[in-house]
Amino acid sequence: MEFKQIQYFACLYEEGTVTRAASRLNIVQPALSTQIRNLELGVGEALFTRSPKGMHPTAAGHCMYRLFQRLCLD
Repeated sequence: MEFKQIQYFACLYEEGTVTRAASRLNIVQPALSTQIRNLELGVGEALFTRSPKGMHPTAAGHCMYRLFQRLCLD
């Protein structure tokens, strides 16, 4: 797991769509999608469900976001 992947994950979690998250991060959408897919492979869990209306965090995604929030606040 790379710090960049954590940043991308948190941004996607907050924005809800790859388009908005990529724009906020100033990267292209395929780069964001690749990093999220690699993160999911690394943790062995789907962190988002994909739909035409955006990306929705799974239970594992919610847990990971809360964990990262604690790490950033401490």
